[in-house]
Amino acid sequence: MAPPRREPRTVLEYLIQHSDRTYEELADEFTRHDPHAVISARHLARLARGERDLTGANPATRRALQARFGRPVDELQRPWTGNHPVPPAQRTPITPQPLLPGTGTERNLLAMAADRARRYALLAAEATTPAAITSLAEDVQRLALAYPQQPVSHLIGDLTETQDTLFTLLERRQPPAQSRDLHFLAGITSGLLAKVSHDLADPHSAMLQARTAVLCADQAGHPGLQAWLRGLQSLVAYWAGRYAEAVRYANTGTHYAQQTGGTTSVWLPISAARAYAALGNAEQAKAAITEAEQAWTRVQPDEMDEMGGICTFSHPRTLYYAADALAWLPEEAATAEEYAAQAVAAYADPHDPAWAFGDQAGSHADLAIARVAGRDLDAAADAIAPVLELPAEQRINGIIHSVRRVHQAITRSGYATEARDLVDGIEHFTHTPANALPR
Repeated sequence: MAPPRREPRTVLEYLIQHSDRTYEELADEFTRHDPHAVISARHLARLARGERDLTGANPATRRALQARFGRPVDELQRPWTGNHPVPPAQRTPITPQPLLPGTGTERNLLAMAADRARRYALLAAEATTPAAITSLAEDVQRLALAYPQQPVSHLIGDLTETQDTLFTLLERRQPPAQSRDLHFLAGITSGLLAKVSHDLADPHSAMLQARTAVLCADQAGHPGLQAWLRGLQSLVAYWAGRYAEAVRYANTGTHYAQQTGGTTSVWLPISAARAYAALGNAEQAKAAITEAEQAWTRVQPDEMDEMGGICTFSHPRTLYYAADALAWLPEEAATAEEYAAQAVAAYADPHDPAWAFGDQAGSHADLAIARVAGRDLDAAADAIAPVLELPAEQRINGIIHSVRRVHQAITRSGYATEARDLVDGIEHFTHTPANALPR
């Protein structure tokens, strides 16, 4: 006799129990419907039990779940209360899309099968081999390199899957060297997911991921990662308007940065400069900018810098952060414009490895603020124009805040009437941030 069915914990688990499909069959069904809807049976089970949040799932997977069960994803993960009858029409299987020659579908399926085989090899072994850790490190580095240049919606599925794989491996007993490496990679991945939460305007989740990343850095005994994570926490606090907290995080990270000498030793003081300026402390802000610029003469790239992308701090970002700090200080408008103009020029080439669409947009916004302070509204409109053309998926939290600062500069300067078209354009832009898009 079959064992009694467990009481479902979520609406999704109830629907799966009544779908006459196993988790493996459903995962395969989603993939055949859309090759981009990549999800393992194990991860689907965790979603159903409420152990993972669907907001972090691959957008294609979210769409597949909605299509399969006829309910929005926020409803699928609600706790099961026993009063959600399921009409038979909602249990209709997804119709697989035909495989057409020349569409690239076969290539996608083969790539997905190869990834699934690699994941099996990683998780099936009793101990994680050095070769497996090298493969995981390559995955994390690929995500770190892609993060500044791609919308978060393109990366969130890979990030959550990578974090899940790393945590699964760390739940097993590992030799000390492998444990250190896995904790290091898990710390970076959790830091990237903290940045995702921040970019989608969820500072609470961002700090939760960051605290988990700090625990991983402790286990790895890695001061470079600790310093980088303090910079990340300072960034989250700054854009959340918690400026004194942003200063504290930046200062706390200095101790770790001094042990490694990587580019985070520049990021931390320049981060403090922005927060000091937002607090109105011009003297401390300018001193911190000078400290950051001088730190470049002592930089010795560390393991975080070797990861590249968002894990390293660049000269263009130094210019942008300096402009962002000085844009808070009306008496420093001329210097802010100089830094901002240099930052805009430094970010002009999207093929440059240091290019980042978020920092480029922030540089343009700071240039616009400085030009508003100089009473040149036409030049300010020219500076912010490329930002207002960004698609909604790139309107991350920092960019939205930067554009709103331009709006505030215009209105506080009494130019709202003269710059009516620009104000309208900004308000239209900020009406649809990235976190408002369906995922």
